[in-house]
Amino acid sequence: MKTWKAVPAALMAAATLNAGAARADEVTDWTEQMFRAHVIAAASPLNTTRSAAIVQTAIFDAVNGIEKKYSHIRVAPAAPSGASKNAAVMQAAYATLVSLFPTQKPAFDARRAVSMTEIGNHESAASIQAGVAWGQTVADAIIAWRNTDGFTPAPPPFLGGMAPGQWRPTPPANAPGAGPQFAYMTPWAIQSPSQFRPAGPPALNSARYAVDFNETRTMGSATSPLRTPDQTVASWFWASSTASYIWNTVALDLIAHDSRGWDEDLGSRWHSRHDDSLVSNARLLALLQVAIADAAIGCWDAKYTYVFWRPVTAIPLADTDGNPATTLDASWAPLFATPAHPEYPSGHSCLSGAASAVLADRFGDRTRFSVESDTMLGVTRSYRSFSSALEDVKDARIFAGIHFRKATEDGTVLGASVAEYVLDHVAERVH
Repeated sequence: MKTWKAVPAALMAAATLNAGAARADEVTDWTEQMFRAHVIAAASPLNTTRSAAIVQTAIFDAVNGIEKKYSHIRVAPAAPSGASKNAAVMQAAYATLVSLFPTQKPAFDARRAVSMTEIGNHESAASIQAGVAWGQTVADAIIAWRNTDGFTPAPPPFLGGMAPGQWRPTPPANAPGAGPQFAYMTPWAIQSPSQFRPAGPPALNSARYAVDFNETRTMGSATSPLRTPDQTVASWFWASSTASYIWNTVALDLIAHDSRGWDEDLGSRWHSRHDDSLVSNARLLALLQVAIADAAIGCWDAKYTYVFWRPVTAIPLADTDGNPATTLDASWAPLFATPAHPEYPSGHSCLSGAASAVLADRFGDRTRFSVESDTMLGVTRSYRSFSSALEDVKDARIFAGIHFRKATEDGTVLGASVAEYVLDHVAERVH
């Protein structure tokens, strides 16, 4: 896989939706609006992967339908001559957001009015009208496509099983497994949900299982004396927001701070020294969203294939696992509540593995950046590379007591594999 040359290590970003250049362009502004809508709606991390991809795919196909520089994701370029790219982006984003979050329509209407005023200061009424019509056409097509992707209707509640090693509802809510339909949903780009399915968790009686079990038992306990204060903060930090939100804030801020231009290596995926920034930004964000969304589908395929139990179940029931190197602790509890779905592989690791791979391919792995949470105000995590951030994500899931090490390792590999496939097959440059 070819990758773009690494960014100088001095590039530092404070990634937050409120940071970066104000009024950067319609693509980045509406992306910020989209994630604000997800926060207001308290959308789940899993559902966010789908809805964010719907909006970002519509934005990309809308502007690319006018630029015609890349292969389309779903809607072939057919924009009328002279259509406004900015108006097309605005309408594609607006229409998909209204469809996804109808109760927030007044906020979207207000944002659309601002966009229309600003676009109208520089473009003709006829161009804007054509752009709006094309953006609506694209949005309608994307929405119609994903309305048949298997997201609805939801299947019956998934309760797992009671055999050793099997997932079952976990305290305190004891809720059914979340999002089982994502295991068979229509992917965005990969060939099938199982295309990158990992080999599975370690056997209960294996040495590897015992090692992972004991790491989580000691480091992930709510009262662990071995977990450092920084490890505790990291565990809470990476659970404080969705992976989609966090990695998109990183992307938006790096876009805002990236003014170097890119090499015109004909073998590279990135050709923006002479590209229009609007379509270039739309492409990067679409690749990011599609990779995250397909990583979620691949991850949930594996989760509901292996249906592996969580530490909060495994540790109090260690006397049933047949492994002499594990010891039960009936009173053991994780740092915070365990998410309601099977343990293997780690969802956050899958999504972060995909996102970091896309961003590293574009900006270079050795890019320095900082991340702020939308809920843990005043807390910032700083990294010297995407790979070091990914290690922090993996550790955070273990030190929180909600995963075993193998689930995080295989999750990041799954996510990176999905990202590589997306980068090789989606929005390819048209020569």
